[in-house]
Amino acid sequence: GLIAASITEIAGASSVFEAGFVTYSNSMKAVMVGVDNAVLLEQGAVSEPVVVAMANGAMVNSGADYAIAVSGIAGPDGGSEEKPVGTVWIAWGNRYKLNTRRLRFNASRQWFQKMVMATTLDLIRRDLLGIEEEPHYLRHYSR
Repeated sequence: GLIAASITEIAGASSVFEAGFVTYSNSMKAVMVGVDNAVLLEQGAVSEPVVVAMANGAMVNSGADYAIAVSGIAGPDGGSEEKPVGTVWIAWGNRYKLNTRRLRFNASRQWFQKMVMATTLDLIRRDLLGIEEEPHYLRHYSR
């Protein structure tokens, strides 16, 4: 929601932004963007296969050329040893090339949400502009 809000707060955004899907629960990930329930059960919602399926499903269901998908654990509860609070999987790109990255932001829930929003918007911006150099923050927050 924060990603879409950040885009649509800019006047004229409707010329490039038509839809967003907030799929907070596993059932909505399956219903709204077509994530296979078996993948959700096997991998968990916070996983690379899930964000890839979310991004692909969003593009199929909206007709969009590009997508961003995120699934994370904002906290303060819900983490595990394998996926601690602050873990997020991100997918961004288009139907021909999706990029993925696992990041970890060790901070408050609000800061986590803002960092995920800023990171995803910067990554899709870099993709659209053809900037291939990896941003330094990915090295710092990749886990």
